[in-house]
Amino acid sequence: MTRSVFRFLSRQPDSPELRDSTRLMRLPRYSDYGQWHKLRSQSRAFLQPWEPLWRPDELTEGAFRARVIRNTQEYSSGLAVPFLLFQQADEVLMGGLTIGLIRRGVSQACMIGYWMGERFAGQGHMFAALQMAIPYIFKELELHRIEAACIPDNHRSIGLLESAGFEREGLLRGYLNINGEWRDHALYSLLVPSDGKSGKKLYS
Repeated sequence: MTRSVFRFLSRQPDSPELRDSTRLMRLPRYSDYGQWHKLRSQSRAFLQPWEPLWRPDELTEGAFRARVIRNTQEYSSGLAVPFLLFQQADEVLMGGLTIGLIRRGVSQACMIGYWMGERFAGQGHMFAALQMAIPYIFKELELHRIEAACIPDNHRSIGLLESAGFEREGLLRGYLNINGEWRDHALYSLLVPSDGKSGKKLYS
């Protein structure tokens, strides 16, 4: 798998940041509301076919603050790492990638989900975000398996996952309620890679 060069940074133990040469991923903050609202509003028609129906208060500041609080709690409890994706130079918001449903014990797995603002789509930003997130998941979170569920006719997302090395495993029938309908999803996964000769995990 081709990986971009990146650095793990953290201003505080509870504030993970991932960077490559031009992009930054970090947890959401209250101060992100303005550009989050603008980007999501402008991208609504682009995003809605692939997301749950938006609530009437979806884009309000109160709903965003509640989201930030929930995200912080989920991260603190080890359940999720909800990143927002920015241009590094000016911290312009481009999208988001969430490492969610983190399971420990005998599973050591997670589920990822992502979204991209329409004006930034198709430019390789989410592929780059995956190249930062995948090593973070395997090395820092010490997980064994990454899963992603994708609507079968979302060809852009399927192409992204396959380009990042994910393999299709099967079909989850009526898996999620998307845009008002229970939709089937293709299940993709990526396992922590190992040295073919020794079997040693490359991220251990």
